[in-house]
Amino acid sequence: MNTLMPLIETRSLVKRYGDKVAVNNVSFDVKAGEIFGFLGPNGAGKTTTIKIIVGLLRPTSGSVKVGGYDVQAQPMQAKAASGYVPDTPNLYAKLTGRELLRFVGDLYDLDRKLATQRVDDLLRMFDLAGAADDTIDSYSHGMQQKIALAAAVMHDPKVLVLDEPTVGLDPKSARLIKDILRQMAERGTAVFLSTHILEIAERMCDRIGIINHGELIAAGTMDELRALGKSGE
Repeated sequence: MNTLMPLIETRSLVKRYGDKVAVNNVSFDVKAGEIFGFLGPNGAGKTTTIKIIVGLLRPTSGSVKVGGYDVQAQPMQAKAASGYVPDTPNLYAKLTGRELLRFVGDLYDLDRKLATQRVDDLLRMFDLAGAADDTIDSYSHGMQQKIALAAAVMHDPKVLVLDEPTVGLDPKSARLIKDILRQMAERGTAVFLSTHILEIAERMCDRIGIINHGELIAAGTMDELRALGKSGE
């Protein structure tokens, strides 16, 4: 695993809504080739942090770099370097799976021949080839999650950000997504995913950050976190 270069760098992130502090002084790195899990209960600040990382929210203070680009100062470059799947993907329901991926390829100005090959490869990889020409509104929840992830990686991003990617998935789909994320990490992608389920973080992630009440209270491998827990007993 390549652990040399941080592809996500957050520094002293703060997000306030009036008197409410949703994210409080959060700093961490996610390196190339690493799957980093962001673990915490609902309402802990996970989604707010993610939206700041992908440029959908402006932090009250602090900074984020994605792929070496400052998300606030260089938003186009940062977004081009990343793929994002929200907890409830907003898909174009009347497009087919193939049409959606082609559309995303056009958005990123991919070479048409390369994009066509990429679409076929992704449909096969995500076990969607048989439904490629069906409209997305006919897809099951698991199929919609898979086509959303396929769209997020259509441009082969350096960074992949996922908000609760396995919620509501059947075991087969969850295992497939886990295997694909691992393959991407092995190719050098930095994968950042949030979850509120410890078992998922433990099974999928190289390192885990734990957030509660907007504060990052611990970060490390599972072994490091267990040792930290024992030392605090």
